[in-house]
Amino acid sequence: MDITATAQALLPLLGGKENIASAAHCATRLRLVLLDDSKVDKAAIGKLEGVRGCFSNAGQIQVIFGTGLVNKVHAEFIKAAGISESSKSEAADIAAKKLNPLQRIARLLSNIFVPIIPAIVASGLLMGLLGMVKTYGWVDASSALFVMLDMFSSAAFIILPILIGFTAAREFGGNPYLGATLGGILTHPALTNAWGVASGFHTMNFFGMEIAMIGYQGTVFPVLLAVWFMSMLEKQLRKVIPNSLDLILTPFLTVIISGFVAMLFIGPAGRVLGDGISLLLSTLITHAGWLAGLLFGGLYSVIVITGIHHSFHAIEAGLLGNPNIGVNFLLPIWSMANIAQGGACLAVYFKTRDAKIKAIAVPSGFSAMLGITEAALFGINLRFVKPFLAALVGGALGGAWVVANHVGMNAVGLTAIPGMAIVQASSLLSYVIGLVIAFGSAFVLSLLLKYKTDAE
Repeated sequence: MDITATAQALLPLLGGKENIASAAHCATRLRLVLLDDSKVDKAAIGKLEGVRGCFSNAGQIQVIFGTGLVNKVHAEFIKAAGISESSKSEAADIAAKKLNPLQRIARLLSNIFVPIIPAIVASGLLMGLLGMVKTYGWVDASSALFVMLDMFSSAAFIILPILIGFTAAREFGGNPYLGATLGGILTHPALTNAWGVASGFHTMNFFGMEIAMIGYQGTVFPVLLAVWFMSMLEKQLRKVIPNSLDLILTPFLTVIISGFVAMLFIGPAGRVLGDGISLLLSTLITHAGWLAGLLFGGLYSVIVITGIHHSFHAIEAGLLGNPNIGVNFLLPIWSMANIAQGGACLAVYFKTRDAKIKAIAVPSGFSAMLGITEAALFGINLRFVKPFLAALVGGALGGAWVVANHVGMNAVGLTAIPGMAIVQASSLLSYVIGLVIAFGSAFVLSLLLKYKTDAE
């Protein structure tokens, strides 16, 4: 492949150098923010050598090249365009101005929760391992080793409000360390642990108001709302407090005022909101059963196209932190939808005679089997439409299966085959069967449907 030629050929198809606002890249995609998206010729871009797909998402034109290759193309592209290298976050900030309010909220929640995912995944993996150890009696549950590992596995959920406080304040434009402090207030040891409320809690009389001294360990919405208020307050205080006193008075007043508002009003309201969402979803899953799985699994890939799926991290974290639920029953459904995209994509490989489509289908399909669906979704399945519809059916059938068999996960962030690492030990076999159902049905249906599969 002539990387320089491909990079130079991209320019006129994007509307020329003057139409490019920024250029960045992620692991697989060239991310471009343009002044006028209507000047893009996506069909022609898709025919360039090395290109696996081209689509618009989150205010950006994203050209899929694949791991490794995208770095080389990006380096040549910014040379050919005569522009400086843009960071991924800078490109995303410019692109955000093009988004509608719902997409902006989804992007905001994604930016808050994505940095926290490694901590939740680590805790979830350890929880899964401990579940197997306890189920099969490999280690005495009262031993020091088990007790210590149990502490390690729950730590991320206990301090979840502190982690969210830090990243949320950074997104809302506040001081992230003050955000973490506010999260610490909501999880202070003086408050009864949210997971131990059943054993009783006490109240305090605050100027005639009875305040329940219950902590917010593992919760999501109380600290999100509280940190948003704190960030707005901090910005207003900085406008009125003299510069000479800013370092002392602004953080002092921010913590005091935000702490009281969080404990008296926002915290209880946020808890009701979070519990309400969790209760609604769990009730729907309980009473609608496999029908809910059928609906969620079938629609998830449609939601992915809009980018709104990133906001689900907040809901999933709330499910895990809720002492009455403590399990992520949504992620197994998303896993079915993702691996179904891989099955439908790989069927195209066997169906087409076009060498270029075959070259795109294999890595894209395997990527979807590992939970990364963009290449399969935009590069193959949506391109030919019917494979995408086959994947929706596969996701729906797999989703119905995992809900009917009460499959749950201990964390967020991992789907499809890697998701096996965070599935509850008792659900592992049902999860694997669900993957086979979703992948197999999407593959067979995509193979049987009639549609043209050549690059033209």
